[in-house]
Amino acid sequence: MSLVELMAQADERGLAAGGLACLDRCVPLLGGDDEVLRPLWAALVDDGEEWGERVAKIRGELSPAGGPEPDSDGGGSEEVALLARRMLDAVPERRSGDGLREWAEVCSVSALRIHQLLDPLDAGGDDSVAACREGRTEGASHLVAAELRRQIVVLELLAQHGAAGLRQALGVATEGRRVLRAVVSRRARGARR
Repeated sequence: MSLVELMAQADERGLAAGGLACLDRCVPLLGGDDEVLRPLWAALVDDGEEWGERVAKIRGELSPAGGPEPDSDGGGSEEVALLARRMLDAVPERRSGDGLREWAEVCSVSALRIHQLLDPLDAGGDDSVAACREGRTEGASHLVAAELRRQIVVLELLAQHGAAGLRQALGVATEGRRVLRAVVSRRARGARR
């Protein structure tokens, strides 16, 4: 099943986990530490209590004025920073309804595009991101294909296990964050040479 099909079938918790996992993988681009999104992961276990308050607090912690500038990787990719910021800004105030679906879509597309921009071997554009999401992965770089797999795995875990799949989904996000951090670090070293 393609990512687009999985997202169409996902319930609210699945959509929230999908969007949050994408954002979590891209937190290094926002200057955040590995634990900054934990309160939102915890909110996925309950019925969304205090979701809005937690979102506001996290936005404050990740604001450019309160921490490192986004995209401090030395690679000069302004679009990467803007895409990461877009994911954070799009988090809905309530963990329900159409807002979650829209956010999950924004996060999915943005995370794939970020991975595409960070991969020097991928010359694709927005069209190839859309094709990947629909299951047409010919020509996708390793980095983009791996991000696509992570997005699919998170949605499958939540579809199969509900709230019990959240721990594994968080593990998938953590692994992806490590990969992204390594890619950003390599780019920064390359830019300094």
